[in-house]
Amino acid sequence: MGILSALYGLALKCREFGYDHFIKSSRLPARVICIGNLTLGGTGKTPAVIAVAQEAKKRGENPCILTRGYKGKAKDISFVSRGDGPLLSPAEAGDEACLMANALSRVTIIKGKDRFRAGIAALDNAQLAIVNIQPPTLFIMDDGFQHWKLQRDVDIVLIDATNPFGNEKLFPEGILREPFNALDRAHIIVITKADMAVPGAVQSITGKVKQYNDKAPVFSASHKPTGLVNFAGESIELNSLRGKRIYAFSGIANPAYFQSSLMKCGAHIVEFKKYRDHQIYTQTDIDEIKKEALGLEIVTTEKDLVKLKELKVPDNISALRIEFSINSEFYDTLFHLIGS
Repeated sequence: MGILSALYGLALKCREFGYDHFIKSSRLPARVICIGNLTLGGTGKTPAVIAVAQEAKKRGENPCILTRGYKGKAKDISFVSRGDGPLLSPAEAGDEACLMANALSRVTIIKGKDRFRAGIAALDNAQLAIVNIQPPTLFIMDDGFQHWKLQRDVDIVLIDATNPFGNEKLFPEGILREPFNALDRAHIIVITKADMAVPGAVQSITGKVKQYNDKAPVFSASHKPTGLVNFAGESIELNSLRGKRIYAFSGIANPAYFQSSLMKCGAHIVEFKKYRDHQIYTQTDIDEIKKEALGLEIVTTEKDLVKLKELKVPDNISALRIEFSINSEFYDTLFHLIGS
């Protein structure tokens, strides 16, 4: 292990020791589900958070999402949505938070580094509102596996089947946020993008996980394309991609997965342009894309599309809509654990 990763690992141990002996984490007066990663990069948390929130609504819960709003510039505690669409721009809230706000109705979404204070703000908002707003019965903490300041009832860890652990080294040499023994804290483990994994990968990952946590159930999930959505928010049938020549671009952590998804839908990708994760697009970027596309249909991700709202974009741009797909046993297990 290199010196930087060793120092990072030492800092993690000091932090863990602090929470074990000196620092008291806070508890909200409602149940908390945490959805997070052991690694850096895209494991499909946003579609998973959306899916869990939708299932919670079906089961009579009133969920509230607590997110740090990665890359969002809004300071302190900020309401991204009170249940009827984004209140902040992607630059203010972060692209993932705005994507959740677009996808979920009647679900409050709050951005804040301190997820406990964000949860209290949601409860206070319901109490002080002039209109009848029901207080949250359930909090879903987005990307919070390493956020120890807030106690949770269930920890769900997502592992990307196409790149589960990188080179198995701690940051910054590798993509591990914590060493493998941190998996012992998880109550449920989900191997995502299982449909895109090489043969035997899911079994191999499951075996690795069981070395560190043989109690948590392990589920496999896929992130399935369900259609396209254009800039006006109109849905387009997925089969419209079959045989079509397209220009695609993305600014996400795992562009190869997006590219593979398009090809599985039958699209012929003439050119694929990769931007850095959480790219903030400018009008110059869009003008270059339009020029390079040469009249081809342009397809991107929903996460990227939400960041283009304030720009002048071509009419022929759309986004591939992805949904988290998992066996119903996962939801039954999750909501049994939280007593719902």
